[in-house]
Amino acid sequence: MAGKAKRTTHRSSAGKKLYAVRDAKGRFKDIQTYERAHRADLKRKSKAEKES
Repeated sequence: MAGKAKRTTHRSSAGKKLYAVRDAKGRFKDIQTYERAHRADLKRKSKAEKES
């Protein structure tokens, strides 16, 4: 894995916040709702948390 993909925020037509991940060519690779992406981020432990 080269590095962390940059996520940009957008809004859906329903008004929900979205995270869009783009590939190296700038095309959308993955689009998730902020709510789901944030919950997944909280569920994962960081490297620092695993070491302590």
